[in-house]
Amino acid sequence: MHAYRSHNCAGLSAANAGETVRLSGWVHRVRDHGGVLFIDLRDHYGMTQVLCDGDSPAFKALEKVRSEWVIRIDGTVKLRDASLVNPKIPTGEIEVYVRDIEVLGEAAELPLPVFGEQEYPEETRLTYRFLDLRREKLHNNMMLRSNVVRSLRNRMWDANFNEFQTPIITASSPEGARDFLVPSRLHPGKFYALPQAPQQFKQLIMVAGFDRYFQIAPCFRDEDPRADRSPTDFYQLDVEMSFVSQEDVFAAVQPVIQGVFEEFGKGKAVDGNWPLIAYKDALLKYGSDKPDLRNPIEMQVVSEHFAGSGFAIFAKLLEQDGTEIRAIPAPTGGSRKFCDRMNKFAQEQGLPGMGYIFWRKAEDGSVEAAGPLAKNIGPERTEAIRTQLGLGEGDAAFFLGGKPESFEGVAGRARNVIGEELGLTQKDCFKFAWIVDFPMYEKDDEGKIDFSHNPFSMPQGGLEALDGDPLEVLGYQYDLACNGYELISGAIRNHDLATMYKAFEIAGYGHDEVEKRFGGMVKAFKYGAPPHGGCAAGIDRIVMLLAEEQNIREVIMFPMNQRAEDLMMSAPSEPMNEQLRELNLRVIPQD
Repeated sequence: MHAYRSHNCAGLSAANAGETVRLSGWVHRVRDHGGVLFIDLRDHYGMTQVLCDGDSPAFKALEKVRSEWVIRIDGTVKLRDASLVNPKIPTGEIEVYVRDIEVLGEAAELPLPVFGEQEYPEETRLTYRFLDLRREKLHNNMMLRSNVVRSLRNRMWDANFNEFQTPIITASSPEGARDFLVPSRLHPGKFYALPQAPQQFKQLIMVAGFDRYFQIAPCFRDEDPRADRSPTDFYQLDVEMSFVSQEDVFAAVQPVIQGVFEEFGKGKAVDGNWPLIAYKDALLKYGSDKPDLRNPIEMQVVSEHFAGSGFAIFAKLLEQDGTEIRAIPAPTGGSRKFCDRMNKFAQEQGLPGMGYIFWRKAEDGSVEAAGPLAKNIGPERTEAIRTQLGLGEGDAAFFLGGKPESFEGVAGRARNVIGEELGLTQKDCFKFAWIVDFPMYEKDDEGKIDFSHNPFSMPQGGLEALDGDPLEVLGYQYDLACNGYELISGAIRNHDLATMYKAFEIAGYGHDEVEKRFGGMVKAFKYGAPPHGGCAAGIDRIVMLLAEEQNIREVIMFPMNQRAEDLMMSAPSEPMNEQLRELNLRVIPQD
């Protein structure tokens, strides 16, 4: 017999009754029923109930074991009484009577329980991540992740993509986040960078004559953490294709992503209609460039109904350039209590509040508008608003005004809350949308023109488009949104050297700077670059959605905490003086 096991802890059934078997695993739970010990023995595969009484030579040794001890047992498989069968586990028809035991590894007092799914402080969970990973939910999440990666890889191969690996130590690249720098020992004073993405390399693979590339790629970005973003590193399905249009990329990617969601979505409906929504329309209708389309609410501009009205706040606001009033329809939200609650929500988000109108049945049986806003603008304007928004008795609408960039984010969040609270947002489904026509450039806080998205994207209209107002230039850039999350970001690349120089010049990069920072790309484009494009899908977010988790750390094996610290491995750590001397570095203490 094998030194540790003849079967795993999910491998026994009624067909094994009477057999002598050997199992190894962790003691999940111990139950003492007055002279009879029951132990749930757990390994990677599942759980088997083992038992022992005073007649067994292993009884005294088994009495000493505690939760999470690692043991090996020999015993005989027995059928459970019909009334004791546990249909929830594969081994629920049998139990193993223990005749011999060997303790393979004792466990100290546990800092957090493995049995059950109790909430525990994140600091404890991350410090003892190896214990946290033994818990059923987290273990299942990691297996889901593994299976999703396998499925993605297989689907890409089946779609005639080829898998190539790109360097981990490389040069700095402007991907929109901070680099992690790596000092060079052989070249004192110079630094490598960990790649924020394989962007330049995958484009060079296309220039080198390969046609359909993919990689399950690690990416490194020194970013501020969010619930749906790791502060240090993440994995993405990286894709690039030659001789393609934007539509070709969409057609190649949709079957892969949709197939994974259908395979692992736990029976949730996967909508195969992936609409194309312009970036500006996404912000207008949904207040977000990653809209949750499960929520049917679409915001509308209603400025004309408030211009010159009796509601002085909005009327005066509209006299300023670049301002507008937007309405958030709220079907079935027509109660003063709900309207007041949403007004309070806006105040909690840092705005003075949200104006509102709700419609109710009048004494004469007609529909009348109510609320302070309705009294200020009068019945003719409120009726025009109701007609435009397609609302009726029992419905409401909320209003925000000013320059769109000042309130769009709050409007988007308010839309989400309204959809949830009124039960309008669909459950148990995944809805996707391609967000397209992103602006190439934006102004930073100091008024400087900078790239708003991927700097290597092809501007719509090519070189000629760059002669006008930079803020009006659109790029062949696109994101895939699903249920309120960005899953994919990509672009058709700028493969023309003259256009590339001009695009970077507008953002403040001269020829010399471009050649210094992107010398490999510049050199390659001089020798025949094909039109090409691609995208990258965030694996962590895909798994987070499929696992129905709200925090990305629940689907990453060994995540950092919110301060970008690895509490288990004590990273980052202070370097030794010998290491610093070897790298010609010195740490200057901060005041």
